Amino acid sequence: MLKIGLTGGIASGKSVVASRLKERGAVLVDADALAREVVEPGTEGLERIVAEFGQDMLDAEGRLDRPRLGEAVFGNKDRLAALNSIVHPLVRARAAAITNAAPEDLVVVQDIPLLVETGQGNNFHLVLVVDAPDGLRLERMQQLRGMSAEASRSRMAAQAPRDTRLAAADVVLDNSGTLQHTLEQVDNLWDTRLLPYARNLAAGVRAARTGAPILEAYREDWPQQAARIAARLMAAAPGLILAVDHIGSSSVPGLAAKDVIDLQVAVSGLDAADRLAPLLGAAGFPLVPGAGQDTPKPTDPDPAKWQKRFHANADPGRAVNIHVRVAGSPGWRYALLFRDWLRNDPSARSLYQTHKAELAAAHASSGSTRAYAEAKEPWFTDVAWPAMAAWAGATGWEPPSYAP
Repeated sequence: MLKIGLTGGIASGKSVVASRLKERGAVLVDADALAREVVEPGTEGLERIVAEFGQDMLDAEGRLDRPRLGEAVFGNKDRLAALNSIVHPLVRARAAAITNAAPEDLVVVQDIPLLVETGQGNNFHLVLVVDAPDGLRLERMQQLRGMSAEASRSRMAAQAPRDTRLAAADVVLDNSGTLQHTLEQVDNLWDTRLLPYARNLAAGVRAARTGAPILEAYREDWPQQAARIAARLMAAAPGLILAVDHIGSSSVPGLAAKDVIDLQVAVSGLDAADRLAPLLGAAGFPLVPGAGQDTPKPTDPDPAKWQKRFHANADPGRAVNIHVRVAGSPGWRYALLFRDWLRNDPSARSLYQTHKAELAAAHASSGSTRAYAEAKEPWFTDVAWPAMAAWAGATGWEPPSYAP
């Protein structure tokens, strides 16, 4: 199933988005509702809160006195941490139970106000952030909730800064305009990305990619996106993945590229790559059959040494290629050397960009990027390989060494 983490700062309008996603067919898991559920009378959560904070945290009916508990933890980081250590694990366990019970072909949305603050982003296929400027959120809290300016600022200060939330987002929904505009964004996201993603994930297939190769200027957010995806991969397969490296053109500052994130996953052997395959598939990156061979280079022409496993995204909204290679293999070394050569040699970067632009123009009428990719292969062997090998020798470049 497709797992979506939904978050946003206070008064950003997250509830509106959550309700719309539920209307469209998502299974909604509300962390705030679960936080109330796990401290109902008779629950483990309430017993532990009383043990930690005292019997005076209960009202006359034996229920949790929320205002009193709030006073006990407000402004006290240690007491708040103690409360969170009780409630958060219980909420996560309950959310996991609801998620696991949902049909495999559905979209499950977990509404988590403190998703970023609690570091839960790696648990989801996508993180959706509902956003509005701080000034507008302050205005909403005061006008719609009757809060004072001081109280509003305090509530905002207790959450992650806006830029931190945005950096964690795979999708940002702008809720600074009209309600209709927000609902249209949600509907478009559901129809064009979430529902197709869920179907691809259930079928175990990559998202379709069509259109000619289009190069765009280097984007400063590519490394950030790569790091976010890499963290998800590491979380999906603890112990099997040695490292995840951003490679390819989008990893080279200043180089024009197709809007594709290429990641190299280093493993100890092809047997580990095969054990990893279903885990990557569940994380949103199914195996692509028949794409497990790199082109051998003249200095090491044995095809067996250039084998890999290739995965690609099921998400139609973010093109990602995953190259699973054995650490120390020729293909693994080539990918890292090629990247570092381009990063550090401006003339090499210019040479490659010119070659890419010529091929992109030659294949502009193509309906896919396959012919463009195949046309680059001779250049990698005949031009790039000797030049980057010479650069490595001159600079003393060595690939990384991963601790066992």
